[in-house]
Amino acid sequence: MGRVSTLNVHRFGPAAGPVVLALHGLTGHGKRWAALAEEHLPDVRIIAPDLRGHGRSTALPPWDFETIVTDLADLLAAETTAPVLVVGHSFGGAAGIHLAHRHPELVRGLVLLDPAIAIEPGLLHDIALRGITHPDYADIEQARQDKLASAWHDVESRVLDAELAEHLVPTADGRVAWRFSVPAITSYWGQLAREFVLPPAELPTVLVQAMKVQPPFVTPAFREALAAHLGARLTVHEFDCDHMVPQARPAETAELIRAAL
Repeated sequence: MGRVSTLNVHRFGPAAGPVVLALHGLTGHGKRWAALAEEHLPDVRIIAPDLRGHGRSTALPPWDFETIVTDLADLLAAETTAPVLVVGHSFGGAAGIHLAHRHPELVRGLVLLDPAIAIEPGLLHDIALRGITHPDYADIEQARQDKLASAWHDVESRVLDAELAEHLVPTADGRVAWRFSVPAITSYWGQLAREFVLPPAELPTVLVQAMKVQPPFVTPAFREALAAHLGARLTVHEFDCDHMVPQARPAETAELIRAAL
């Protein structure tokens, strides 16, 4: 048994049965999986933590993949004795690969939803800088418009409404901001510039690439390396959507998760 988890955890589905560990993307939170879990996978046990620095989890450093992996290993030790299916979106996909790479005994399979790995450093620098210089919004409507102008434009409005209700908090000066640690998020953008690692060669893996993301988060170099490394263990799907794959294409995502289970 590992240390007691310091992560806030959202749980969906029955207490028994095969476990899905669902990992959100950078700046997200575990409750972001609610619509997928409750509407499309109600019979599946899903554990969805707020990753360190996100949501209601601890925001203390260090902020790197190694610490995230330790957090997740501790969480799984407290939740289950069997390997789990890891479903990861964006940064969560990268975290899932690092977990499988370091603790193969904990992972029975991977479903990677437009994972963000080994991204061009200049792009990450610009994204991180915008997060520092524009960390909040005048009101909820400005936050909504920012989401609609980015990767959330093809997500149902009710799902976006739930995101705003869960993830926005008031600031001391009367504005609103996302419920995460700006220092942690800034550091994590840098983690996405690291060279990629690969999962164990025998691990069944599903890769979804969101084809409307340009430049792609799933780089050609990573996709080619994953295919060469996994061979027949890799299944690739190309979704005609933007980056928020589990929110924009929940039925198709649920189908892939069921097949992986």
